[in-house]
Amino acid sequence: MADGTATIDAAVIERWIRAFAAAVAENEELLTRLDSAIGDADHGSNLARGMKAVLAKLDGGPPGGPAALLKQTGMTLVSSVGGASGALYGTFFLRMAGTAGTADGIDQAGFAAALRAGVEGIVARGKAEAGDKTMYDALAPAVDALDAAMGGDDFSGALRAAADAAAAGRDATTPLLARKGRASYLGERSVGHQDPGATSAALLVAAAADTLG
Repeated sequence: MADGTATIDAAVIERWIRAFAAAVAENEELLTRLDSAIGDADHGSNLARGMKAVLAKLDGGPPGGPAALLKQTGMTLVSSVGGASGALYGTFFLRMAGTAGTADGIDQAGFAAALRAGVEGIVARGKAEAGDKTMYDALAPAVDALDAAMGGDDFSGALRAAADAAAAGRDATTPLLARKGRASYLGERSVGHQDPGATSAALLVAAAADTLG
């Protein structure tokens, strides 16, 4: 999709979601290990279970256009994932759905706008800010990098820049003091641990770069 006029349809969105599910399954143990240090030790298992439910819905047949697919994904995560991750990832996809419109496809600028709307939904739900040691620390620089790179016609390169920014944001959570979520209860003991939510969020953006680009 190097062409700046290319359309992102439901089939492309489905490939992204399936790639994210595969990444979560592959990294389930890592996510759980990271969460065991500063959380409830269930981020990997909860998210893996939710994405399995999402895949089961997809296997039942596509629900329609991009917005319908994103909405189905969000609703499935909200209903099947325990803890904060279900609510936050569910809100992310639901907000994306609300911005995607009802057409059979969205253009690349529309996808970037929907992605930002999803991140804003996470902020509204979790009240996180930059530096709080949450998934926002990976997602915020990712959407900023995507928007900054959208001026040209290389959407693949823009998505890769977003994935690189998400990875850098993930890594930058390690020295931070957690100010939100379960990790915040640990105070200074949260320092020195990579945030599991930022880690899974980086997987989400990397999956977009691998499939949408």
